[in-house]
Amino acid sequence: MRSSAYTPLVLSDYNISPEQGFLPSDPLEQLQDSPMLSQLGHELPKLLSARRIRQFINGQRQLLPSIPSTWREQDYRAAMRILSFAGHAYVWEVPDKPAATIPAQLAQPWCDLALKLGRPPVLSYASYALDNWRRLDPAKRIQLDNIVLLQNFLGGLDEEWFVVIHIQIERQAGPGLAGLIRAINGAASDKPEEVLAGLRSLAAAQTAMRDTLLRMKERCDPYVYYNRVRPYIHAWKNSPALPDGLTYEGVAAYAGKPQQFRGETGAQSSIVPCLDAGLGITHAPDPLTVYLQEMREYMPPQHQDFLRALQHMSDGSGRPLLSGYARDQRSRNPALWDAYCTCVDLLAQFREIHVGYADSYIHRQHQVHASNPSAVGTGGTPFMAYLQKHLDETKRAIVD
Repeated sequence: MRSSAYTPLVLSDYNISPEQGFLPSDPLEQLQDSPMLSQLGHELPKLLSARRIRQFINGQRQLLPSIPSTWREQDYRAAMRILSFAGHAYVWEVPDKPAATIPAQLAQPWCDLALKLGRPPVLSYASYALDNWRRLDPAKRIQLDNIVLLQNFLGGLDEEWFVVIHIQIERQAGPGLAGLIRAINGAASDKPEEVLAGLRSLAAAQTAMRDTLLRMKERCDPYVYYNRVRPYIHAWKNSPALPDGLTYEGVAAYAGKPQQFRGETGAQSSIVPCLDAGLGITHAPDPLTVYLQEMREYMPPQHQDFLRALQHMSDGSGRPLLSGYARDQRSRNPALWDAYCTCVDLLAQFREIHVGYADSYIHRQHQVHASNPSAVGTGGTPFMAYLQKHLDETKRAIVD
């Protein structure tokens, strides 16, 4: 490619930071002008533990009478976080007896906020992780011993650790995304030293991400995750418990018809899809590729735009830009090719760890527990065989 018409990619154009990646600046903790929502968020773990969340919500005339005109996006996201947790808590308060209808006082503001944010009215990864943290010491960086969740379902060590591991990985991805963009822009302008520097920055970030993911079992037990954390992040598409979906009462756009949305899942994180796209990793069509394409609808719109931009980076022969450039440089610049291969290998390692967790946290637990059943992920799709396939395809990307 090396075209004079090329416009360099810039992370800030997509609301992405080289320090924090897809994480926003520190999320809003309280909604000062919406005391009912703040109370609901604060009390939710206790109400859910006592199985009184439905009673509490049913007893309110309104949770959010209207969206204040003074609200900014951070207010929308904070309210969306509370209402999304509340919606799932309402549905799954009694996991084996889910509610098939959300009352209007919850459904209407939830759907209004979802429309403003460009996401479906369901708990997505953006509300579960990206917008759901605070620093214990505001002066210190985002790291595992300095971040806690703003919102929980039941709370407890395992639930907290499961999510903050994801948040830490998102933060660590920031310098990696900056490195990826540096490498792609360098390839477009035929600057091999820029490509090499960018790839090395990406590899350093990927190493940190991998090492954080390896810590999941330190404080999140597979049994507790499967039986006390996972049930509440399910949703209502491909759900045996809610085969028709969920009715959002009082939402005119749905005309009283049940809606089907996927549950929260790490597949709604933009990191791995962006690494695939940037590094030129392709996957032959299968049910998981279809599902992953659908998961993009649950990402914040600007992150979707960034992913699309990466996918459109190709050289003059139609190959992915960065991988094509790395292959062209293989003989005369072996250090650059080695750096590219290191990044692909680290992506494969990350996937391999994830496959192992899917097996131990879900597949094996399902063999001995009847709760939140299925051989599917929380998004509602079969996973094990296809996760392994995507891992194998990643490894093959650097094999002649």
